Amino acid sequence: MFVDQVKVYVKGGDGGNGMVAFRREKYVPNGGPAGGDGGKGANVVFVVEEGLRTLMDFRYQRHFKAPRGEHGMSKSMHGRNAKDMVVKVPPGTVVTDAETKEVIADLVEHGQRAVIAKGGRGGRGNNRFATPANPAPEIAENGEPGQERDVILELKLLADVGLVGFPSVGKSTLLSVVSAARPKIAEYHFTTIVPNLGMVETEDNRSFVMADLPGLIEGAHEGVGLGHQFLRHIERTRVIVHVIDMAATEGRDPYEDYLTINKELKEYNLRLTERPQIIVANKIDMPDAEENLQKFKERLEDDYPIFAISALTRKGLRDLLFAIADKLEETPEFPLEHEEEQTGVHRVLYKHEKDPDHFKITREPDGSFVVSGEKVERLFKMTDFSREESVRRFSRQLRGLGVDDALRQRGAKDGDIVKLLEFEFEFIE
Repeated sequence: MFVDQVKVYVKGGDGGNGMVAFRREKYVPNGGPAGGDGGKGANVVFVVEEGLRTLMDFRYQRHFKAPRGEHGMSKSMHGRNAKDMVVKVPPGTVVTDAETKEVIADLVEHGQRAVIAKGGRGGRGNNRFATPANPAPEIAENGEPGQERDVILELKLLADVGLVGFPSVGKSTLLSVVSAARPKIAEYHFTTIVPNLGMVETEDNRSFVMADLPGLIEGAHEGVGLGHQFLRHIERTRVIVHVIDMAATEGRDPYEDYLTINKELKEYNLRLTERPQIIVANKIDMPDAEENLQKFKERLEDDYPIFAISALTRKGLRDLLFAIADKLEETPEFPLEHEEEQTGVHRVLYKHEKDPDHFKITREPDGSFVVSGEKVERLFKMTDFSREESVRRFSRQLRGLGVDDALRQRGAKDGDIVKLLEFEFEFIE
């Protein structure tokens, strides 16, 4: 089975906790602070492995949780940073945030890396909080939580040329005779359920990658038949080779086939119409094919070159391959729909980052206030509530973010209950 889209959960490692520890000092009654910082949590990193061809492995493992950093130790010893979790993906993998629908990374070249979930930084030990006014603080941070998100992995083949057309028009046969690819070939619809890639080399030593893509039918842009499993793979191709059964062996009108396929490409993504197209009139050696080709040319309104071939007997293939190679040389790459155009940068996509300082205040039916937001929740998780000094520091941090003022504006009064995650506290003026 070919897997070309899958949803997975990724989580960066939590940072290690900072430590509260003291060493004996003659002039400090409680001893000097000696708690070390926690180590950084591991990132979840996706790396392109050119030997992979599908997302099959992700059917069996859909959760990737990176290890946390080591906790800080006494004698001001820093906890060890965790080693990044490396996840291998095939070239052509697009990683999208499942919630925001923003593209995180477009991974196309062998060895290319992208951090998909960041590890949290280590919490600071009490050695970091010493001041002249408080030379022996009993305060340390918990490690920062690692970033977690659901992501969608989508595989889009890296082919220069995409063969499109109805099922059984001869695409698989064409690929098999012009390259070393060996797709399954038989006389029934949807023989090709897995896109096949083949390296094609012309007689003048030019080469390109050609993909035999699953057959299209009417309604494919809405998911009918193989639908999107076909269409998403043509987004990267630079030249579309439209294969038509000019002998009409299944009783369809070749020109109507041509219109239907182009309509599906347009309905799926209007930008596909920007690709140059070469029309291949296949099965030209069969009865009625020459007559159908003449009628096709009379009705054709688009200015696309037409090559009459027989993939089975190899008639006309030399000129066709030269024409494809020529067209590739004059056709630039087309960026994916979500790519930002950056001078000198290929396929590097933007990342969607929320405003970390934003928080939200809502009201519960019982009259209590609920504070939520990425930064305030992170600060909460990094606070050691077993120590009074840490609790006071957390209160100061909330005031610094403007949470107290925002609560007052929402009508909070002395003694009202305020909730943050599982924590409840009283609002005090």
